[in-house]
Formats: sequence, structure tokens, C-alpha cells
Amino acid sequence: MKILAFLMSFFLLQSLSAQSDHAYCNKAEWAKRHLNTTIRTSAYTNNYDLHYYRFDWKIDPAVYAIQGSALVKFTVLEDDFNEINFDFSTVLQIDSITYHGENLSYEQLDNYRLKIDLPLSLTSGTDDEITIAYHGSPPSGGLGSFIQDNHAGTPVLWTLSEPYGAQDWWPCKNGLDDKIDSLDVYVTSPMPNKAASNGKLMSVTINADSTMSTTHWSHRHAIAPYLVAIAVTNYVDYTDTVTFDDGSTTPMVNYVYPESLESAILGTTDNILALQYYDSLFVSYPFKNEKYGHAQFGWGGGMEHQTMSYVINYGWSLLAHELAHQWFGDYVTCGSWEDIWLNEGFATYLEGLTRKRFLGEASWRNWQLNKINSVTGSPDGSVWVNDTTNVGRIFSGKLSYNKASYLLHMLRWKLGDEAFFGGLRNYLNTMGHGYARTSDLQEFLEDASGQSLDEYLNDWFYGQGFPTYEIQWYQNENGDLLIKINQTPSNQSVDFFEMPVPLRIHSDAETQDLRLENTENGQLYVLHPGFAVQSLEFDPELWLMSLSTVVNTELSGVGDVEKEGYKIFPNPTSSIINIEGPEIGTPYTITDVTGKLIKYGQLNVDKLNVEDMRSGTYFLNLQVNESIIQRKFVKM
Repeated sequence: MKILAFLMSFFLLQSLSAQSDHAYCNKAEWAKRHLNTTIRTSAYTNNYDLHYYRFDWKIDPAVYAIQGSALVKFTVLEDDFNEINFDFSTVLQIDSITYHGENLSYEQLDNYRLKIDLPLSLTSGTDDEITIAYHGSPPSGGLGSFIQDNHAGTPVLWTLSEPYGAQDWWPCKNGLDDKIDSLDVYVTSPMPNKAASNGKLMSVTINADSTMSTTHWSHRHAIAPYLVAIAVTNYVDYTDTVTFDDGSTTPMVNYVYPESLESAILGTTDNILALQYYDSLFVSYPFKNEKYGHAQFGWGGGMEHQTMSYVINYGWSLLAHELAHQWFGDYVTCGSWEDIWLNEGFATYLEGLTRKRFLGEASWRNWQLNKINSVTGSPDGSVWVNDTTNVGRIFSGKLSYNKASYLLHMLRWKLGDEAFFGGLRNYLNTMGHGYARTSDLQEFLEDASGQSLDEYLNDWFYGQGFPTYEIQWYQNENGDLLIKINQTPSNQSVDFFEMPVPLRIHSDAETQDLRLENTENGQLYVLHPGFAVQSLEFDPELWLMSLSTVVNTELSGVGDVEKEGYKIFPNPTSSIINIEGPEIGTPYTITDVTGKLIKYGQLNVDKLNVEDMRSGTYFLNLQVNESIIQRKFVKM
């Protein structure tokens, strides 16, 4: 433990001796059962920048197949560019690849690589386009990238490409480094089916004999490849209008199974409240000029496809979670699957916050207890994903959802609401439409709070496990409240979890909340509550991911001021405290009457300047050998 961290506590002394209704996207459970061993991203696709796709697809939900084309516009990023590569399944058959009216030669290689030879070499900065026509029955790996099913006996077909599944059904760049600037999606399907997709509905065109329809969706926002999606069945659709605080509106467009219409209307009406809440809490809904909406599918949970989440039902938790992803996951997307918590941790936490705001304290506390019990049920586990080839590890419910959401909750406690939410707003405003890593979020929260988060992230993001606290307390005959905090980490990857520890003390008539900066195992605190303490609670609001015990037992270690021979003067003072005693080279802290840390440092001279402090009553705490010497003074 560094000496700076040692000094930052109030004062320092070493010891003298249950899950809600679809609260997640359910990706975690699915991933355990459906591991795609072909997942990868290709180094061959990093020499060009994607700008635009026009998809023209023919889909019959009764047939497990896709037929169509993808027109791709791109910018070349290097000279001598004479081939272009896409991530694309070898199972699908290429019908043609055209470039300025010319058919090109190509190879479909075993590692999901579609290699296309160009008839000339392009130079860096060249804008160009190519069209790939194909058909076939796609593979369906990962979370189930291309799925045919039925509802109430009616066929339905949908896509779900996270994390690596886009390459299973369309030619793409299958990584987290290049968002498509915009796209148009045309889906032709048999009547009376309807097609749901990203963006704004532009048109539905019915052919001459009314047997087929073509639906056109247009999306003009940057989008990660795994968030492109279609779903086709005999949907019933309806639209709600969402009005925001500034008077602006957006449509909430819902494509629903006919048999689910009644429950859908109830659920999406509630979801309007969550959309308005997130819009006011962070930054304005990013896709307000197009839509937000839902398309029902049969997968066991939900998926945050940009502007239109796919959901199995319309429960509060599921809709609130997927909606939160429009900010955290879609608008700002994790730049590596190592950092999936930037998507799933936020969505899980925001679902919890909607419970607190709209469903009440009991629902919020149940959410908190569910997350704590999940994480503390076993001693290990890191939020950081150390194996991105393992879909089950990426979508670990315990780590990427539960522990990650509490990492955010504890950050809020550590930094305070103003810095926490202000930093997140700056993060979204700056990183919006792009990709982010954990270091990016760290930078914005540090800028907003003025605190370094290196140690916090080393412990809670990279490190494993959680702390168990033992709180010992005793009130002596002078009314001094002695509190000692012992901590045992559950995993050896973390030697100590530095966190402010929340406590609540009670008398028969009074209650006082305490916030003790805990930087050392066995720290001892001396407080002056001004009443006889009857009981002490550890973390009554559940700010910490931890286990705890509380013991009322006699403690020692507080030196007698007169016996130790320390004097301070003048008292009261307006600027300078003079200190007289046998030892001057000692750590010190100054705390107020509630125990809040005001100043800290190493006392190497016999004077302290308190001129910058507000008027009030304070305590000077000196660590001398194995005792704490405490002197009360008044700042005028």
C-alpha cells in the first residue's frame, strides 16, 4: 500500500493485532449452450473504411434461406489497393460480384474470408463501391445469428448477430473498429408478412398481384455491424409518440405477434417512461430523428438492435435493459469484447435505476440484493473478459452484467452524483457514434471528479472477487465512538479493496450516516457523534459489493492527549495551528465533526495552515507510533 493512499483516510492506524423478469438480454445462458467455434475477426479488412450499405433481400419466414445483394461503399486507406476482403460465410453461394458493371473474380476461403480481386490498383483516399449478390441457408452460430422459428403456428425468421454472427448472413467487417455510416434495408417477403429493421420506415410497396411486399428502412446513423438486423413474420404494428422535456418527439414503433398485442401495449406504454428518463438523465436520445421501437422474436431474452430492440416479451426489466443499450452499446459501442461491460454493465445498472424511480424502493433493493448475491456466491471472477473467443465468458451473467453493474454503482458512490453523471454525459457526447474502451470511460470520469481511478479499476475491473468486512465498534465513557474496519478479499488477485465505507449509527432518537475512507486493513476511526450509540449498520443503502459482519467490542488505540504531551495553539485560530509535542514527523488528517476528511499529509514542521478551511469545529488527528492523538480546534 502506497504511503499516499495510507494518508488519505480520515486517520490511520494499523491493527494492533434472484433474478427479475428477463433482467438481462439472456445472452449469458444462451451462450453457454451455443458456442461458435468459428468466431474471429479478420486482419484482411482493416485497409478500408465502410461508409454505406444497401441491402436488397428476399425472405420467406417459412423457408430457412436468404437471397439478395449488398451494395457496399467504402474509402481506401492505403495505396496499391488491388483486392478487397470481407468476413463472410463459405456456406453461402455467391451469385455475382460486380464493380462498375464488371463481374469480378473472387475466392471464398475457409476462414470466413471472401477475397475479391479488383481490376486495378486504387490509391489511399479513393471512394468506391462494389455489389455482392448471394443466396443460401446461413449457418447460425454464437447467439443464433440467423434463426427460423414459429409463433402460434406461424413462421418467423429473425437475425441476431452479436458478437460475431453478422458474417454468417451478410458480407461485412466483423470487428469492433469500423461503423457503417448509413444503410438502406429493402426486404421483400410474402404477404401478409411485415419486415422490421433499423432506422426509419420509408415505404411498404405491394406488388401487382398483392402476393409480395417490399419494405424499405433507412438508417442515417453510424452503426456497428452486429447491430444490423431484420425480422419477418405476420406482425401487427402500432406506434406511440414519445414527448421529451424539450418538447421534441420520437415515434416508438412496435412490431408485435398478434397473440401478444395486449401485453405489448401495456409494456411499451411503460417503456415510454424509461425512454423519457434516460433522455433527461444522460444526453438526448441519439436516434430521435428516426425512431425507437420493438420487434418481437422467439429468442430467450432481448437484443438491442439499433433503433429497434428485439424482445421475447414486454416485461419492465427486459424493455428497460434493451432501451438503455441505445446509449450504452449502440450510440457508444465497446471497442473490444474485453470491454463488454461498457454495454451490458450500463444496461443492467440503468434497468435497476428505472426500478428505483418508477417501481419503488422495494423493487430497487431486490435488484441490488440479486446482484450482490450473484457475485458473492463464489470468490472469483473479473469483469474484464480475458478470453474473447468464448461467447459464454463474454456474456457471463455474474461478471459482465451483475458485477459490472455494481462496479458502476460503486463508482457513483465513490465519485458522487455530480461527477459520475457529468462524466458519463461527457463520455457520451464525445464518444457518440463510435467505439470506446474502458480507458476512455476512465478518462472522462477522472476529468469530472479529479480522482485517479487506476487503483479502483485494477481492483474491481481487472481484479477478481470482492471484500468481506468485519466492523468492530465501541463507545467509551467519554462518548468517543471507536470504529475499526477489517477487510478480507475473496481472491488473491486483489490485496485490498480501497473504498469509502458507508455506516449508519443509531441511538434511541437519532440516526447519523458515516462515510469512512477505508485504505488500510485494520483502520481505526474515532468519531464524536454527540449521542449514545445503540447500534451500527454496515452499508444500509447497499452501495458496496461485499459481505460483512458487525461486532460491538471494546477497542483500544486512542492516546490520552495530556499524557502524550501534545498541544495545539492558538485555539480558536483563523489561519495557523502551532503544534507542540515530542514527535513532529508523523502522518496527520483533519476531519470535521462528522468524520469527513478535510486535509491530510505528513507533518514535517510544527505548523499547519488552515486558512483555506471554512469556519467550524474540527479534529486534528496525529498518528504517533501505534496510537492516534486527537485534538479538537475551532477555525474562525
